[in-house]
Amino acid sequence: MNIDDRSIMYLTGVGPKKAEILRKEAGIASFEDLLYYFPYKYVDRSRFYTVSEIDGSMPYIQLKGCIVLFDIVGEGRTKRLIGKFTDGTGTIDLVWFQGIKYITDKYKTGQEYIVFGKPTEFAHAYNIAHPDIDPVENASQVANGLVPFYNTTEKMKKAFLHSRAIQNLQYVLLTNLNWHIPETLPPEILSGLKMMPVSEAMKNIHFPESAEKLRQAQLRLKFDELFYIQLNILRTATLRRSKLKGIVFPTVGTIFNTFYKDYLPFELTNAQKRVIREMRSDMGSGRQMNRLLQGDVGSGKTLVALMSMLLAIDNGYQACMMAPTEILANQHFATIKEFLRDMHVRVELLTGSATKKKREALLPALASGEIDILVGTHALIENTVVFKSLGLA
Repeated sequence: MNIDDRSIMYLTGVGPKKAEILRKEAGIASFEDLLYYFPYKYVDRSRFYTVSEIDGSMPYIQLKGCIVLFDIVGEGRTKRLIGKFTDGTGTIDLVWFQGIKYITDKYKTGQEYIVFGKPTEFAHAYNIAHPDIDPVENASQVANGLVPFYNTTEKMKKAFLHSRAIQNLQYVLLTNLNWHIPETLPPEILSGLKMMPVSEAMKNIHFPESAEKLRQAQLRLKFDELFYIQLNILRTATLRRSKLKGIVFPTVGTIFNTFYKDYLPFELTNAQKRVIREMRSDMGSGRQMNRLLQGDVGSGKTLVALMSMLLAIDNGYQACMMAPTEILANQHFATIKEFLRDMHVRVELLTGSATKKKREALLPALASGEIDILVGTHALIENTVVFKSLGLA
């Protein structure tokens, strides 16, 4: 058996109806989807409490005792099953709002059980709604450490696809896979980074042997996610360089040089100079440039971006800068206008709040090439916004 795109419907314990619920509610459509449906938290079940120890600060408790009686109370939507549970130090109500017949058929009064759940105070007494219950002879399996909790919805719970059921399905799947997942990383990476094998990571993410094993499993799976994101980025960048031709900007012309020599308001830092050189190299290569310009607030990112736009203008092209908000677009527009106030470079602003009159004046000027730099918001990508020769965005 392998983890391909086989439908989750064919996993023992699922079937067509539950498969449809899993697909709609949790996005689990295949064996692989289930395997990568990770717990959102873990709870330590290595300790037992007594009823007399319960207080409102406890997120979860684990008790050992007997159900002494079942009682059905309420009608309609308020109908519920209450099981009186005692461990000799006190009594607590176990409450179920669904599956009443299933619960009374499965659990018998007078027998000893392990109960686990979240205590809630109501009418000066504590109760546990829809607790996990196991025969006491299963203590070594259910009360031996960290227990995973999986996200579920009300529809899933009504179909008995609660967190415990999801864990059971994980066990069935991993057992069918012989607890082996094909390794995706070469041995040299695993040994060099001291990474846990993926089979061991999957086992410990769903059934952690210890807190340390869980930490290592999480580290391995987080590494995988970031590693493959990086590989995809590199692959996309390689394809872009090899297949998607860009515009060649061969000239460092009068506009760029005049601004740099006569109007630059301050000396560039070494980092700014390095980035401008790199961008100049990219823009002269004939390949599409796709860069993230990163820096602290006030580090001069806008100036570096402006100088790359001046290179485009020197080569007969237009440039635009898009900001996520009107406030930021206005700030960038004001900054660029101030930088270029004594130069013959036309800079305009276009946002969603621009009046019809302004648009009617701006759009023809943009289409004719009279506007060199256009700053704006997402209004820049409307169908009516047409550049004569856009070279850099």
